[in-house]
Amino acid sequence: MRPRVPHLLRSNRPFRNYWTGQTISLFGDQIALLAIPLLAVLTLHASAEQMGLLGALELAPCLFFAFHFGAWADRRRSRRSLLIVADLGRAVLLLGLPAAAAFDLLTMPILYAVAFATGTLGVLFMVAEQTVFTSLVKPRDYVEANSLLIGSRSVSVVGGKTLGGLLVAALSAPVAIAVDAVTFIISALFVRRAEVPEPPAAPPEPGGFAAGIRFVRRTPLLRAALLGTATFNLFNTAFWALVVLFATRELGLGSGAIGIALGVGAIGSIIGSACARRLNARIGLGNALILSFILAPLPLVLVPIADGPPAVSMALLTAAEFFSGIGVMVLDVGLGSVQAAVIPDQLRSRTWGAILFVNWGIRPLGALGGGLLAGAIGLRPTMYIAAIGGMAGVLWLIPSRMSQVRDISDTGLNVDPPAAEVQEAPPVAVKV
Repeated sequence: MRPRVPHLLRSNRPFRNYWTGQTISLFGDQIALLAIPLLAVLTLHASAEQMGLLGALELAPCLFFAFHFGAWADRRRSRRSLLIVADLGRAVLLLGLPAAAAFDLLTMPILYAVAFATGTLGVLFMVAEQTVFTSLVKPRDYVEANSLLIGSRSVSVVGGKTLGGLLVAALSAPVAIAVDAVTFIISALFVRRAEVPEPPAAPPEPGGFAAGIRFVRRTPLLRAALLGTATFNLFNTAFWALVVLFATRELGLGSGAIGIALGVGAIGSIIGSACARRLNARIGLGNALILSFILAPLPLVLVPIADGPPAVSMALLTAAEFFSGIGVMVLDVGLGSVQAAVIPDQLRSRTWGAILFVNWGIRPLGALGGGLLAGAIGLRPTMYIAAIGGMAGVLWLIPSRMSQVRDISDTGLNVDPPAAEVQEAPPVAVKV
């Protein structure tokens, strides 16, 4: 029997091109997510504080540029061109790392600079991509399209992390990073082919810079979800900023073992993305989101519990990644669909700038705080705090109306921003 190609990929060629480019790029990202920390730990002998700073600098651009890029992107005629610029810029920056390593010029300051610059271009990509996404697919297809994109990320976590660990072990971390750079170039080529009409640029307006955060503040479901994810990400980023260091120094695992453990464990992400739509339909989108805020951080406690033979530690690291991945994918599919449905087109980049400022801006604080805390009290206690603390995010959703959210429809939206602030196309609804 021939494998069934999802309807959206068969019927929507621009989205298929976009999805293909993102899938290839996501594989490269997963390689780099493992290769760059391994480069710092194995080649430059980075300390816990340096690893925390490295993670913080990659995420700090969300604090500095998310609002500005969001307001700027909303006023651009082609947001798709911003995605292409961001992809090509990151490719050039990442190619600089293997070049520096080849000439024995690589240092932690260079690694810090590249992390900050690639993070800056990543912010530009993220604030612009939501407008491109909603131009590519109809509201009724948001959940399916998000499931496909997040499903690609799940598969990339399995293959990318495994491949990244093996590339580092067999060749070197710089070679693995060069592979990621090439995937950004391929992504840019496919995004260029995903040509569709985009919403008109937003006109200049007084106070437009803060329009996105005002919209979030006036929309209770967005506000509760944002505060919940920010809390989760504060602790989760601290955990993942230190996991490679913890696995190598405390658990005695090599780069290949870490890559295989995280790659095999990431099969849970594939299961989560595949089951998300079914779970949303069975218990409701809101209840699935609330449940995911527990499922995502709780399994991470298995990592600091690990002690003893490397085989046991590797198994626990794999299990933590597996079960956490299920929760994260359920969260991402549902939350991404709600955000795409609720945010109006002419506020989309500014609202995403506000979301990134809070949700991603908190992450460098988590990475830096995790590194400093590990330097003060040790790696293992810090990993316990980071894993358990991530569950506090659900406390923002429980008192909200999130549990009453059933599904997403394209029939109308019960959100009423001031008329002077946005003129929007016929909106969609979050049914409650």
